[in-house]
Amino acid sequence: MNNATSSPAAGDGRSARWDRHRADRRQELIRAARQAVHLLGPAASMEEIAAAAGTSKPVFYRYFGDKAGLQRAVGEVVIGKMQERLQEAAAAAGTPHEGLRAMVAAYLQMAETSPNVYAFVTRPGALDAPAAVSPGSGEPDALSHFFAAITRMMETAIQYQLQAAGGTAADGRGLQYWPTAAIGMVRAAGELWLGSAEGPGKPSREDMTDQLTAWLLTGLAGQFAGPPAAVRPQPLAAALPSKESR
Repeated sequence: MNNATSSPAAGDGRSARWDRHRADRRQELIRAARQAVHLLGPAASMEEIAAAAGTSKPVFYRYFGDKAGLQRAVGEVVIGKMQERLQEAAAAAGTPHEGLRAMVAAYLQMAETSPNVYAFVTRPGALDAPAAVSPGSGEPDALSHFFAAITRMMETAIQYQLQAAGGTAADGRGLQYWPTAAIGMVRAAGELWLGSAEGPGKPSREDMTDQLTAWLLTGLAGQFAGPPAAVRPQPLAAALPSKESR
């Protein structure tokens, strides 16, 4: 009579099915957590997130370790989807200007669509424990990788524009710093815009996208080609506070 023991192949099959089950369950929990944060806000506790997901807090701890682990998991999914949109937009763009605009538009759309989720994946200081941070970056790993990918795409776009204009390697000296600076500006301006109160003075997302894209390519030169003759800015010294007032 054969012993009731499992063959290695049967054991491997069960292990594979269990791994798939865990992976599927993890994705379900990430989707539920994202929806909970969208509704409850980035400061939602693990208990609140678990309740909204229809499960218990220990289940989330079992799959993600802690709240920082959950933040990283949600961030990786959000960032992955955004990278796909950016790459599709960049591939469809006919000019560097269109490519840059598509990148800015995708970033602002992600932030505006769910500001709570955006805050959840970009503000590790609000979490229960610090997220894993890439050395020297000051960013959570997933977010650091995302901004690095966007930086590379922007660098490719600006190098293409330089070559199309007949530029040389000397013309592009120092351009490796531009994408990082550009990303910093887009993120800082985008977060300021996102947090601004609604009103007639707040640009629409389309207008903000156009404005940021123009700043990336031409700076303020397009807006300040020259003041009207009747309106001259006062000298800088006159605009600064005097010693007596300090």
